Order: sequence, then C-alpha cells, then structure tokens
Amino acid sequence: MNSYLLTEMTWPEVKDALQTVKLAIIPVGAHEQHGPHMNESCDAVLATQLSNRLAERLYPHVLVTPTVNMGVSIHHINFPGTITLKPETLISILRDMVWSLKQHGIEKFLFLNSHGGNQSTLSVACTTLTHELGVEIFYAKSTASAKNALKEHVQSTLYGHSCEREVSEALYLAPQLVRMDKLEKGDIVEGKWRNLRPGNPLQGTYQYEEMTANGCIGDATKASYEIGEKVVEEALDGLEGSIRKLLDL
Repeated sequence: MNSYLLTEMTWPEVKDALQTVKLAIIPVGAHEQHGPHMNESCDAVLATQLSNRLAERLYPHVLVTPTVNMGVSIHHINFPGTITLKPETLISILRDMVWSLKQHGIEKFLFLNSHGGNQSTLSVACTTLTHELGVEIFYAKSTASAKNALKEHVQSTLYGHSCEREVSEALYLAPQLVRMDKLEKGDIVEGKWRNLRPGNPLQGTYQYEEMTANGCIGDATKASYEIGEKVVEEALDGLEGSIRKLLDL
C-alpha cells in the first residue's frame, strides 16, 4: 500500500494507518454539464484523481476520504443532467464527514476542490467548521496554483470550464472523461456577465447559458496530455510543499 484511500481499506487497515495519518483530504467536485465533449462527472473525478496522487506523495501522513460528488452548480442547472446542492447542503455533508473522522482522531482536513462554484461555500465551511468542531480545516482549488504552466500554455483570456486547461487535465488524469471527436471552442454569448466576472467592481450571479451557448469557455481544441501533465504536476508540487510545511514533515 503506497497511499491511504479510505474507500479501499478495511477497518483494521484504517486503524493501523491512523498511527501516522495527520491530515484527511476530502475531494470535492460537482455533477454538472461540461459541454459536448466532457462527462458531467468531470469535477468529481478530477478531484478524486488529484487527491489520490497527492496521497501517494505524502504517504503515510495523509488519508483520502470518499469524494463529495456533487457541489454548488445552480448556474449550470438549465443544461440537462446537472445536479446541484444548496450551499447549506454541501456544508452539512462536510460537517458530518469532518465530525465522523474527528471521532477517529483526525484533526486536520483539506477540502481539495475541482469546481470553482464551490469556492465561496468552502470558504464559509472552513471558517464555520473550524470553530464549531475544534479542528483545523484548509481548502484549495485543484490546479489554480499551477501559475507558470497556465501562463505558458493557456492563451484564452476566458477559460476555466471544459476549456484547454480542464480538458488537458482530464487527458492526463482521466482520459475517459473526454470525447476527443467532439471538442469545441466556447460559443460565447455577450451579456451582463462581462461586468460580473472576477476583477470587476461588482460581483454577482448569472446562468452559464447567458455566457456560453454550448456550455464551454476557452478553446478545448488546443488541449493535450502534455499540457495536462505540466499543469497537474506543478499544482501537485505546490500542494505537497504547502502540506509538508503545515504538518512539519
């Protein structure tokens, strides 16, 4: 065993692992449309794969829990198949998971998130549950820290959903998610969303079909395994280094 994955362990194996485990990674994803060329399970699968690879790097000090397969996806709800949780539902699920694992002696947690729509809810969950449950909780957005690789390989000014970055990550981590014969650029629709994106004076909500007719942004036709490898490995390097400092490893 070169990583501790809770879904693949027996209770005696978990008991032994808890002698060295200092942190539990909770993968958080979503179940939502990803345009015509990616499975709707994309975010959950990528969160799982990233968490598992991180666990290999940090063995035997971390444990990966079952994945939270759904997230806050109300902005995608008008595309068929999307399933969304309310923010309070996601926080309740995380509360119960953290509470349960605290009973087994784990007191540090990382919410490793692969869906941008979860970030604000995870910020609230981190603050609320840290104080409510008397534990330490941290959260991270999957490959957001791969700044060098993203700058070098992503040319689209608008990207982040079923785009060259996300499709490349999938080609590296979980190629079964991608329909290579159906790759499309984002079919961008102009509207109020332009004034509500990060970096603008005002922030607000809008539905995804107001921004893109096919559910994609960026240019998935430029995706590749090689780009995915660079993005993912840089992100993992950053996450591993930060966790090692956190745990004094």
